Amino acid sequence: MNRREAILTLIALGAVPRAAEAQQPAKIPRIGYLASNLAGSGPTRLHEAFRQGLRDLGYIEGRNVAIEYRDAEGKLETLPARAAELVALKVDVIFAPGTQHALAAQQATKTIPIVFADIADPVARGLVTSLARPGGNITGLANLQTYLVGKWLELLKQAVPGLNHVAFLWEPGYLPESAQRDLKERAEAAAKAAGVRLRFVDVRTSEDIDRAFSDMIRSRVDAVIVWGGVMFIYERGRIAELAAKNRLPGTYTMSEFVDAGGLMSYSPNIADNFRRAANYVDKILKGAKPADLPVEQPTKFELVINLKTANAIGLTIPPSVLHRADRVIE
Repeated sequence: MNRREAILTLIALGAVPRAAEAQQPAKIPRIGYLASNLAGSGPTRLHEAFRQGLRDLGYIEGRNVAIEYRDAEGKLETLPARAAELVALKVDVIFAPGTQHALAAQQATKTIPIVFADIADPVARGLVTSLARPGGNITGLANLQTYLVGKWLELLKQAVPGLNHVAFLWEPGYLPESAQRDLKERAEAAAKAAGVRLRFVDVRTSEDIDRAFSDMIRSRVDAVIVWGGVMFIYERGRIAELAAKNRLPGTYTMSEFVDAGGLMSYSPNIADNFRRAANYVDKILKGAKPADLPVEQPTKFELVINLKTANAIGLTIPPSVLHRADRVIE
């Protein structure tokens, strides 16, 4: 073999691994999706909103992005284990939409970025240092539900003639102590401004719900505000049924309660939050750090009214309220 042939041989040998390397499929990013229960119309709607947000940004599941799902299937106590599974898979980012999801993900990793979509007070929860500068590996969207008590009372006062006594059905301990105290003070101030009495009714477990409604009826309340966490969402059908059975007008923190038979809700559009959460995932996959991405507030709020429920409990919703509704169930 002469010198020229030797050089050509070396070049050819060196080109083989480069060609093989060029033929390797590009690594697609992997998103970990931590869910409490993907079954049911409410969770499915939110899940689809997140996926639509990804599609709007050019991500096609199975083509240029992979989503690893871990579903607690309604057993919230298993969320930490499901989060640990996503960490073991070394996903690029974890979408942990609600409070329990984000806390479980935070417990599982301090390095993999985490995005949430529906948390009332992420600062009080210890998930972020501040809304402007989250400071760690977690960011996302808040829902402002602890600040809407005044609006709920306003709607009830406009819809229920002679409103005087309102129950606040809530889940003590769902928020940290300082945030819970702030919520209670805010609710009491809003009730005073509205000129109504406010009675706090505690529900700590699903077994407390029937007792709570009996307590409200004995106290002769005129209406109820239902404020709580995931347990309330799971029990929304029973809560709405008990309110209707006792002819008790109610306002709720999510439209899913109204779809289940509740009277009305005024809340951030959580589906929009899920859709916008995809923007955070996109930025992180492109190199942004969660610590530098401010937590966003809702941009869309919606009033939903169930006229079937209003008719069933003998309540006429004034046209001035109906005309403001984003959606009416007839």
